[in-house]
Amino acid sequence: MIDTPFIRQNQNILEVCKSYYQLTKPRIIPLLLITTAASMWIASDGKVDPLRLLLTLLGGLLAAASAQTLNCIYDRDIDYTMERTRNRPIPSGRVQPLHALIFALVLGLASFLILSLCINLLSALLALSGIIFYMLIYTHFLKRNTTQNIVIGGAAGSIPPLVGWASVTGDLSTTAWFLFLFIFLWTPPHFWSLALMLKDDYAQVNVPMLPVVAGEEKTVQGIWFYTLLVVPLSFVFIYPLGVLGIVYGFFALILGFLFLKKAWQLKQNPNDRIMAKSLFKFSILYVMLMCTAMVIDCLPMVRSGIEIYGLGGVRLN
Repeated sequence: MIDTPFIRQNQNILEVCKSYYQLTKPRIIPLLLITTAASMWIASDGKVDPLRLLLTLLGGLLAAASAQTLNCIYDRDIDYTMERTRNRPIPSGRVQPLHALIFALVLGLASFLILSLCINLLSALLALSGIIFYMLIYTHFLKRNTTQNIVIGGAAGSIPPLVGWASVTGDLSTTAWFLFLFIFLWTPPHFWSLALMLKDDYAQVNVPMLPVVAGEEKTVQGIWFYTLLVVPLSFVFIYPLGVLGIVYGFFALILGFLFLKKAWQLKQNPNDRIMAKSLFKFSILYVMLMCTAMVIDCLPMVRSGIEIYGLGGVRLN
């Protein structure tokens, strides 16, 4: 990271609020929260306390916003260099790095206090560990030094399901760790497809994303490999874990097939950035719909209906 020139800009209060809001990279956060919510629904067997859900999601939102703001501070030299990101709040001069740091620390502290005081200490520590891992391990050590940055760094984005599980049960079970693993294995296809789209940008600032260092063909092979891992893994929640059933299984089968199909098509056309963009967008839809299926499958009315029609035997619990 290097110092970059900043031009102070006068803003009214609405523009200031918008700038700080943009620091949190808000488009990323809903994906983290939906994995938290799905984990809570499974952990509570479909009977989530609304206040606990609200406070856990609020704590998770603040933790994610803190981590993303810290990332904006650290990567301001990259953002200033790239034309695509030069208008972000810090490189454009709308927010000063020190002010952004104070904002990030306040967000992180608020997250820890809400989760530790209103939920439990384990969920608070897990959320805090996500911030630390994202900044110290991924952003500082991995992102600019290894092509495996996304693979290892994906652990940070896999922590929200652990936070959700811990908020309900106060511990971490085998199912919680498989939810962590599910997101962890999903991360490389998701981010490498994005890296294929932004290869030239990453090359411009010497960030060793896999497409930059190893090329498109090697990258799509990696995407295919991890897709082959994550799709079969999605069925462990039906068997042997037995925490989800036929409704989730239907979604997992259809979405898994589409995920594999798109990854295979990209494997046949490694240089097709339109196809890479299609896979990237679908990977987001995949996780959102899979988590939605987890929630639906856990709803008491759905489980009761399945039992009435004699399909409840698919569950082991």
